Order: sequence, then C-alpha cells, then structure tokens
Amino acid sequence: MFFVCFPNIVTERVLSLIQISNLMHLIRKGKVKDIFQLENGNLLFHFSDRISAFDVPIASTVPHKGQVLCRFSEFWFKSIGFPHHMIRVTNETDMEVRPLEMIPLECVVRGYLYGSLYERQRKLHKNGHNSVPLKASRLPGPVFDPTTKSEVHDTQITRNDSIMLGLVSEDEYDYLERTSIALYKVMNNIIESKRFIIADAKFEFGKDPTTGQIYLADSIGPDEFRLWLKADYSPGKDQKSFDKQILRDWLIKKGFRTRLESSNKQGSLIETPLLPQEILSELSRSYVRAYEEITGKKLSDD
Repeated sequence: MFFVCFPNIVTERVLSLIQISNLMHLIRKGKVKDIFQLENGNLLFHFSDRISAFDVPIASTVPHKGQVLCRFSEFWFKSIGFPHHMIRVTNETDMEVRPLEMIPLECVVRGYLYGSLYERQRKLHKNGHNSVPLKASRLPGPVFDPTTKSEVHDTQITRNDSIMLGLVSEDEYDYLERTSIALYKVMNNIIESKRFIIADAKFEFGKDPTTGQIYLADSIGPDEFRLWLKADYSPGKDQKSFDKQILRDWLIKKGFRTRLESSNKQGSLIETPLLPQEILSELSRSYVRAYEEITGKKLSDD
C-alpha cells in the first residue's frame, strides 16, 4: 500500500454552489470528479480540472479539462446507442445522472498493443526468450481486458476470478464483454472517420436498483480512452497521444513511476510533482483539440 501527499483541491465554483443551495450535498470526492446527492434522488457529477496518473492524484490542474470531460461524455452517451445514466447536462462542467449500483469492474477494451497490455506481453515474451511483440501494433481484433475497481490501484482480473470473487455472474461477465467490445467498435467507427485512432477504452456499468437493468455509466472522455492521430501513427514506438498519456510519459521521464512503485512496496509517503506550465498547456490543447475535431463542435460555443 502507498500513501500520496497532495493538496485538497476544491474549486471555488463548487464551494459557492454548496453555499448557495441546500439542494445537494457532497457524497464523494474522487481523483477527478465530485459527486453530489440531489434532493430529487439523482446524482450530480461535477467534472473538475484535476488530473491523475498511475491511479494517483496530481497536484496540478489542467485548464478546460472538466469542461471537455463533461461535454465529451455527453457526446458519447448520445452517440453510442446504449442505455446510459445521463439525464441532462446542467452547465459546462456538471451532469445530472440516475443513481445506479455500480458493477465493480472496469471494462477495458484494447484494439492495439500498448500501455499495460504491452508491458505484460513484453515481460511474458522476455521471460520465455521469444521476440518482443511490436509496440503499438494493431491487434487482430478488440480484446476485453477488465480490471478491478479500486481507490488505490486497479489490477487486471480474469473471467474466472471475477466470477469466483462474486463481482459478477457468468452471464453478466459475458454480457459486459460483448457490450464493451460492441461499444468500442461504435466509437472506433466514429473516431476513425475523424482521422483519429482509439487504441483502447474503459467503460463502467451500473444496475438500476429497482429493475436490475444495466446502464453505461461514469464518464467517457480522454481519461477513459487512448487517442492517436492517424497521420502520426507508426507501430514500434511510443505514439503521440491526445489524452493523459502526455502526463504519464512526462512522469516516467522524471522517475516518478519508479519512485511510486518503490513506495508501494515500502508503504512510504511520496510527494506528487507540480507540473510545468508547458505540460499543462499541452494537455489542455490536446484535450480541446480531440473534443472539437471528433464532435465537430467548438468548446467555447457549448
């Protein structure tokens, strides 16, 4: 287990909302978004400008990030053709959603050999003395690669373990696998038409507590998928990303991930770095560009 030191960042805008109205109260403060209980029984998601990497909150904020996450989620919920929890977007960073019993799996679908999948395959082939697979190569077909849901660190989990641990039933696991792959394909078709590549995506689902119906939930934005530009794609190397991979790459170069892994083993404290302005600006530009080019909308016009 590791512990992370970071400032308690709460936007003045959210504080003012709480002070002005008694119609909602904070029930959960996440790494990126805050969840409020509304008087009508629904929930309000506030998408902040906070950012995290390697499951760790970072002590810097990215301009316009909350607005992009909120609007991108709205776009995908309306475009993806599957029942979802969104009721309405109330302003540029807030979304009202139906309350659900969340399924404790993060449904990751991978279309390319990258990120943790590449690292696992590289270690596997290295130990077996076989040639290392080509980084960023396209997989024969989308692969379902779920993880646990954790406030500390998500880990890959197999179908058998998911069922044996009681996280889902056999039918539910198979349904989530089929549905997640289908949703990835829908997103892939839209994104490829906009000259981008979606390397992978993470979906979350929840059940209606009364009917048991499964809904697509949480959010769908650059924090939940890895996005590359078609024109820049070149297998065998790191890819230029339009998501928070920019942050991951910078942290790796600064040795943060190595220190984080060490602290995880030792149970020691680790201080998260403040990001330089050029990294924050690059992140902000990439988030806004991805949103505007894929949706065909200007963020400032929403």
